[in-house]
Amino acid sequence: MRRLLTSTYGFESDCWVCEPSNPVGLRVPFHHDEEAHTVTATLTLGEHHSGAPHTVHGGLLAALCDDAMAWTAIAEARRFALTAETRLSYVAPVPVGEEFTVTARLIGRHGRQLWLMAEVRSGGAVCVRAESRALATGDELSVDGEK
Repeated sequence: MRRLLTSTYGFESDCWVCEPSNPVGLRVPFHHDEEAHTVTATLTLGEHHSGAPHTVHGGLLAALCDDAMAWTAIAEARRFALTAETRLSYVAPVPVGEEFTVTARLIGRHGRQLWLMAEVRSGGAVCVRAESRALATGDELSVDGEK
């Protein structure tokens, strides 16, 4: 699996979710599995990330899903994409202090439109399901300077 970094794809960002140099960001380490065609991150968040007591904030989970789907667009479609719309279903709470995984994949593409989905799982159970439609922008991205 390959660690996904903006510098790998030739653009700069100070992303609050994934940029490792953002001093106030989450610095989530997303990885691309080229064989499974997925983008995944595994992490544990603490009480300072809670919404309801002892539960990870739903808005933060939405941001994680959004970023995972954006990285999927970049890694799988080789295009930078902006989210046009997102739908989330909160199935079960994600407990703070416990490891969970967010996984995303590209499910469809037509021209500049990309359809993506993501899941957050904790303890093997699906806690959040997300779907988005994104709009690809610009030219094909290179990986480490190669198209």
